Amino acid sequence: MRPARLLATFALAGLTATGLAACSTASDSRPTIVVSTNILGDVVEELVGDQVQVVTLMKPNADPHSFEISAQEAATLRSADLLVSNGLGLEEGLQQHLDGAVDVPAFVAGDVIDVLDYSEGDAAGMPDSHFWTDPERMIDVVDAIGPVLAEVDGIDVEAIDSTIADYREELRALDAQMTDSFATIPADRRALVTNHHVFGYLAQRFDFDIVGAVIPGGTTLAAPSASDLADLVDAIEETGVPAIFAESSSPDRLVQALASEANVQVEVIELFTESLTAPDEGAPDYLTMMRVNTERITTGLTQ
Repeated sequence: MRPARLLATFALAGLTATGLAACSTASDSRPTIVVSTNILGDVVEELVGDQVQVVTLMKPNADPHSFEISAQEAATLRSADLLVSNGLGLEEGLQQHLDGAVDVPAFVAGDVIDVLDYSEGDAAGMPDSHFWTDPERMIDVVDAIGPVLAEVDGIDVEAIDSTIADYREELRALDAQMTDSFATIPADRRALVTNHHVFGYLAQRFDFDIVGAVIPGGTTLAAPSASDLADLVDAIEETGVPAIFAESSSPDRLVQALASEANVQVEVIELFTESLTAPDEGAPDYLTMMRVNTERITTGLTQ
């Protein structure tokens, strides 16, 4: 799978230079799978290798809640052999195009996992779309998409079965690594403060408390009020968390301001949470993103 990873990385770099998701070409006879987010795009590429032309719509470092696509990309979406999306309300800026592709076979990752609801903020009671922070749920997605990929014309089913088995083992290794790393964090420091509520699944899987979020909702399109910030400052002061975490896809000015207002020494640490990056920016694929975040969370809460 490493050669496939390298090919995918170089392909991503080339796509970035031309606006990322270049549409399918007339000379390419392979089936086309269109994927909404770059996290799922990376996973799909790992599973299908070069058997399929994978078109990922979301650019590196983009916000999945607000990114938009061109008319050409929308046309490619409507003519794809398979459309893969996150679901659960994540792709807010793309939803009209997803809803309009009624004749395209579709796989929605949020439909095959055990969904959590937000417990507080403006989105309380609504489904949390950030399931990929839990590798076990990503395994559920990989297992469920296998039979769907096998139905795409031109795909070698035996090859797909093999790559799925290999990637499943990588996800299990990731889960074990995260478990071991987070076990080193003292119980009184297992608390997370972030830009917005993105770590609900990770918190459930690895026994963290969510102290709060600067943006008290499930989307970066929400905005905090003065009382929200005041309540969060109080929570930080009461818990004494040594670090708060800013997402790479969102500006961290609010988090920096929050850290300066709390009456404790709080470090602001950047995480890659909702988007992959360009190849040379730290999180070019899902497995790397999760490992980097694990290391930064562990270091930030144990220092």
